[in-house]
Amino acid sequence: MSKQPGFKMPHRKLVLIKGAGDLATGVAHRLYRAGFRVVMTELENPLVIRRPVSFARAVFETEAEVEGVRARKVTWSVQKSKDKVEEQTLKEVVSNVFAFLDQGIVPVVIDPFLHIRPHLKPDVFVEATLSKKNTGVSSDLAPLVIALGPGYYAGRDVHAVVETRRGHYLGRVIYDGEALPNDGVPGSVEGFSTERLIKTPGSGIFKAELAIGDLVAAGNTVGRIGDTLIRAEIEGIIRGLVQHGLEVKQGMKIGDIDPRKNRDYCFTISDKARAVGGAVLEAIMALE
Repeated sequence: MSKQPGFKMPHRKLVLIKGAGDLATGVAHRLYRAGFRVVMTELENPLVIRRPVSFARAVFETEAEVEGVRARKVTWSVQKSKDKVEEQTLKEVVSNVFAFLDQGIVPVVIDPFLHIRPHLKPDVFVEATLSKKNTGVSSDLAPLVIALGPGYYAGRDVHAVVETRRGHYLGRVIYDGEALPNDGVPGSVEGFSTERLIKTPGSGIFKAELAIGDLVAAGNTVGRIGDTLIRAEIEGIIRGLVQHGLEVKQGMKIGDIDPRKNRDYCFTISDKARAVGGAVLEAIMALE
């Protein structure tokens, strides 16, 4: 595993990333390595699938490390609404955020409504939730605002958009226009596409019976919701799976199986996340 270089970059701009899933983490990792200070926000119960390579894992485990970069949850009263938060509370949270940054740690704050943003005053804001629609992001959130994937128009909603669909245009930075629309079809791996996905047959509390990195055969039980079993459709290795004990809804994607059976792929940043991370770095440097 590569280590963080033992020197500081001359610029220390602050980047606030909304979302801490695997693509957002790929962005955070690339920017951290390039010398930026990175802060991330997440939901109280993030339904991230590729947990070993997602800083969102810190929400459940307090700390998370991905390829030599550490993240840590900033503990505070979870804000589930847009209601105004007490000024003193926010000051304490922001103080803890900067304390982590000074230690070279990526802070992860449970703050889906971005209460801390005005107090952090980020130089760059990255919308990385991949919600595929504009959830209220605008170009006035920071001097530079970047969005990942469809749902945002560069030059109007944000300053730049990064293409996230696999294929020829993956990682392209768009300065005027929008990303390709979501087609709902996952990328093909060794001829398997939708078959790779693990989806819920019903709603309820997900109970995992296997873990990320485990080998499975077609028909094996991956987990259950109540008495309903969730089975693998193909043979391979479990590359992603939501946190055990979370509430899920019917038809939701909760995991994926990689037919290549390479265990290392489960615990390292993907080619897609690296491409997207590189594109965000390009956009920042180009628009500075």
